[in-house]
Amino acid sequence: MTDKYLTVTALTKYIKRKMDTDPHLRSIWLKGEVSNFKLHSRGHMYLTIKDDQARINAVMFSGNNRYLKFKPENGMKVLIRGEISVFEATGQYQLYIQQMEPDGVGSLYLTFEQLKEKLRKKGYFDSQYKKEIPMIPNHIGVITSPTGAAVRDIITTIKRRFPVVQVTILPVLVQGVNAAGSISRAIQQANKDNLFDVMIVGRGGGSIEELWSFNEEIVAEAIFHSAIPIISAVGHETDVTISDYVADLRAPTPTGAAELAVPSQYELLDKISRMKQSLSSLIGITIKQNRNQLERMAQSYAFRYPEQLIRQKEQELDKHRERMDRGLKFNLQNKSERLNHHNTRLLTQHPKRQFVQATKDFHQLLKQKDQAMSQQIEKQSQQLHRTMDKLTLLNPLEIMKRGFAIPYTSTGDIIKSKSQIKQNDHIKLNLQDGLVNCEVLDIN
Repeated sequence: MTDKYLTVTALTKYIKRKMDTDPHLRSIWLKGEVSNFKLHSRGHMYLTIKDDQARINAVMFSGNNRYLKFKPENGMKVLIRGEISVFEATGQYQLYIQQMEPDGVGSLYLTFEQLKEKLRKKGYFDSQYKKEIPMIPNHIGVITSPTGAAVRDIITTIKRRFPVVQVTILPVLVQGVNAAGSISRAIQQANKDNLFDVMIVGRGGGSIEELWSFNEEIVAEAIFHSAIPIISAVGHETDVTISDYVADLRAPTPTGAAELAVPSQYELLDKISRMKQSLSSLIGITIKQNRNQLERMAQSYAFRYPEQLIRQKEQELDKHRERMDRGLKFNLQNKSERLNHHNTRLLTQHPKRQFVQATKDFHQLLKQKDQAMSQQIEKQSQQLHRTMDKLTLLNPLEIMKRGFAIPYTSTGDIIKSKSQIKQNDHIKLNLQDGLVNCEVLDIN
């Protein structure tokens, strides 16, 4: 009766043979988006190929991927040639990739790059805005899922390295449509409460879709505006999110974030021990140097022969006193001479004396002015007489006194030529003592 029941292995082998003999599954040409990409240490590539409604697990062995001219990344769209078969250990069918070529960029990857460029232009990644992580914190806030492996790794690592620090878990959603808002609100509330010296924000590894909440802009805004330093710890070392770029410090894993957040107690104890040794050695050297100095001082001349030293200092004091007295006397004499000199200058420049001298100068100048004006008037009078004599000689009236007359035409023009008149014209003769009207009888 039990012979009709198959084992799981038999059923799986049967399904595998069916698939392996199906010609339609022996050569598949597929187009999709890469997700959950992992590169094995032996060189094999494990990934998921998906579209909007479905996904399939895939593997590309090192013998095939060694000829790839690019490195597959999550979010990248690719063109694939391969075959479908069943992995018997899990009973899952999967795609065995033989060839793969890039076919553009996936929507999530494109969204990631666009937001990354937007925040880069706003300066969210600049080192000048990065806050320093405290060396020895008192209170650490951990923003993550309270049920994930990441929170256990963080707490275990912190308690092992620095057990005296206080750790507070702020539970949030780390994947799904509401995760970004949950993370953002937790960061803002932590800043409002202001209880922590540093915060760790992150989660364990996963696909790009599962990590996507840490690529949301509201999470990046909350991290950037946080007054508390933030260490980002999202996924594995190969996973990079927007939160990693904005955070003050990026850790490759949640465990790595815990190691960056607190110092090692053993390293601190070792450092303290070395400092104690150095301090003890330094104190010993200082004591030895001071003791040697004290012994040298005790053997010095001043302590061995204090009376002779006092006598010597007394003599030096007398010399300094004499030198000081001479200096004071010389200085006083010099000041007195300078005072007399200034007093003499002040008397010579006294306003009353200057007024008397200025009055004398003024009267002298008035006398000189009167003399100069008299000389100038005399000189001008002589020149005026000479000029008047010259004008008298040239005056027409003086010439007319000697018997000359000036003839004018009837129109009043001076007659200078016989061509200006003709017979029977009436002319006028201007004599010294009157005017004569004449008629021209003849012209010769």
